[in-house]
Amino acid sequence: MSVLISYDPIDKKAIGKVSTTSEQQIAILVKKAKSAQKNWATQSLIERQQRIVAAYKHLGTVQESLGLLISQEMGKDFRRASYEAGGAVQNAQYFCQEIAASLQSEPLGHGSELQYRALGIVAVISPWNYPLAMANNLLLPALMAGNSVILKPSEETPLVADLFVKTLNKVLPDGLLQIAHGGADTGKALVNSDINMVAFTGSLAAGKHIMSSAASSLKRLVMELGGNDPMIVMVSADIDKAVQFAVASSFENAGQMCTSTERIYVDERIADEFEQKVVSLASRYQVGAWDKPGVNIGPIVNAKQHSKIVAHLKDAELKGARFLLGHADYQPPFIQPTVVASITADMLLEQDETFGPVVAVSRFNDISQAIERANDSPYGLSASVFGGAGAAGIAEQMEAGMVGVNQGGGGAGPWVGAKQSGFGFHGGAAGHRQFAQVRVLSK
Repeated sequence: MSVLISYDPIDKKAIGKVSTTSEQQIAILVKKAKSAQKNWATQSLIERQQRIVAAYKHLGTVQESLGLLISQEMGKDFRRASYEAGGAVQNAQYFCQEIAASLQSEPLGHGSELQYRALGIVAVISPWNYPLAMANNLLLPALMAGNSVILKPSEETPLVADLFVKTLNKVLPDGLLQIAHGGADTGKALVNSDINMVAFTGSLAAGKHIMSSAASSLKRLVMELGGNDPMIVMVSADIDKAVQFAVASSFENAGQMCTSTERIYVDERIADEFEQKVVSLASRYQVGAWDKPGVNIGPIVNAKQHSKIVAHLKDAELKGARFLLGHADYQPPFIQPTVVASITADMLLEQDETFGPVVAVSRFNDISQAIERANDSPYGLSASVFGGAGAAGIAEQMEAGMVGVNQGGGGAGPWVGAKQSGFGFHGGAAGHRQFAQVRVLSK
């Protein structure tokens, strides 16, 4: 039996290991999931809610351990990791109430009723950057809708997922929630198995492969596929507020966040002040291990991702970018806070998702040019516009699923991407219903 070893991203020491799941074992998981799902779907919505809430109450017994594992496996500082673990545990009751309300049957008149029924088996394929939160956001609505779930976590963070699932399963019915460990081959085998839906958060390339594989049996899909989020700073913007958001959004989780601000377009008339204040704030961020006091930015998760960030920085340097803070070449596992100005449209920093602690700035003279560059991307997850009068009008022209005016995108409501940043969506009443089969019953 092969094993998957989890390594500390800083010193590369082994933290623990789990057994990988073979294609033959996935077939066994699916068979078990089918049986469990049939029984689960016969329970009322309130009965399912009560069982899930009880399971998450029990999850509270390992909340601190989950936070510690998040820090150890992917390097997130312990404060942020603890917040992620606490959010998953403490918000479950409210989250389940919200989901239950969205899945209530609705009268249509003339004896007809709109119902939300179970789909069957949902494969949840979750990422490493928010290993608990991202899995939880997909897993809860799937279970509440009467489905069984097979979770395939990232191979970078298997220990978090393993403890999460094993603890919940001390309360949940046998076979309702199972886990499949492994890399890309495990994910492909799960997608190709006899399941009914794939809920995925990850890369655009992987999303396209999943969509192709799911086509033969028309599996339902909910996929968030990354972003290259733009920010426009108008001449009328509150500069201090814009600077605060630009730096915080670019550096959060070492820049390893799907809605991280990746490219910033600033009006030429305020660009000097904006850049100076960005450098001043960015230089105060501390880099280091998760348990070091005052650390804001942890390590990059692995060597592959680190080399991608460095490649983007070297490309920018070669093409004439100005480095206001930091430089173009860092040794693993860290990337220091970096501020790069004079970004042009042909640079990788503008064309692709960098996923690192980099503030990338470009200037504009005409707001129409900024809008055009902001929208010139296959991605469209989130965007933001900072400004006074007219900012809302600029936001209306942004091609993104979530747009914020003087704030980040992604407030209340669904978590949704436009263009190639997503297929389907989750969150909010409309998102919760994506995990259910809509049925019209006429009596």
